[in-house]
Amino acid sequence: MAEEQGAPKKGKAALARVVQTDTNPQLLKIAKWVRSRLPGDSELGDALSTKGDEPSLVLARRLSELGTERPSATREIGLGALQVWQALSEAQGRGRGEREVAILFTDLVEFSAWALEVGDDAALDLLRRISTCEDAAVTANGGRVIKRLGDGMMAAFDDAESAVRAAHEARQQVATVSADGYQARLRAGIHLGKPRKIGGDYLGVDVNVAARVASGAKPGEILVSGPACERLDETAFDRKRKRRFKAKGAPKELEVFAVEAVT
Repeated sequence: MAEEQGAPKKGKAALARVVQTDTNPQLLKIAKWVRSRLPGDSELGDALSTKGDEPSLVLARRLSELGTERPSATREIGLGALQVWQALSEAQGRGRGEREVAILFTDLVEFSAWALEVGDDAALDLLRRISTCEDAAVTANGGRVIKRLGDGMMAAFDDAESAVRAAHEARQQVATVSADGYQARLRAGIHLGKPRKIGGDYLGVDVNVAARVASGAKPGEILVSGPACERLDETAFDRKRKRRFKAKGAPKELEVFAVEAVT
C-alpha cells in the first residue's frame, strides 16, 4: 500500500523536474538563440504572423498561447520547427499565389497615445477622415483596400510603382488632417511578392514582410523592400538604402530603401 501511495508522489516530482527544466532561463535563452539562426520568420508566433486557418498557423497560435503564461524551451523548439517548415514551403512555392502583388501597409504616427487622451468619438472622427484620404489615393492608383487595422491599413496593387505612388499621395493628403492638437502623419511599407489569396484577403510570408517593413519606417517615411524597389522607374523615384534597417521578424537578407518621388 505504501508503494502505491508513493508512486503518484514520484510521478508528480518527475513532472515538476521536467517543468523546471523546460522553463530554465538558460535553456530558454539557448532555444531562442537557435531560433534566431534558423531560416524563416524568427518572430513566428505573434498575432501578425499567425493569422489564417492553415493547420500550421493554427498550431503556431496554440504554441504561442502556451507561452503567454509560461515561456518554455518546448514552445520555442516547436515554433522553430514550424518556422523552418514555413520557410521551406515558401522556397518551394507551396502556399504562395500565382501572381505578383504589391502589398502596402500604413499606420499613423503616435495616434494611440493621442486617442487615449481625447476619447473614442474624436479618435473615430479622425480615422474616418484618414480613411477618406487613403481610400482616394489607393483607388486613384488602381489598388484595393484589403482591410483596416486600427489606425492602419493594408492595400494590394498589381505593381510596385502604383503602390509607392499611392503611399506618397496618401501621406500628402493625411498631412492635411488635424484634430484636438493632433497633426496626422503617415508611415508606410511596401513589399512585392506572391501572397496567397484567401477570399478577399492575402496571407503568407510576403504579407508579413510588408508589415515588418512598415513597422521599421520612421514618421513620414515610406520604406520599400528590395524586390519592390527593383521594379521602380529610377528616373521617377529617389532611393536611399537603409543600411541599419531593423524590424523584428524581417528576413536578415532583406534590403530596404527609403523612397521619394522625384518632383
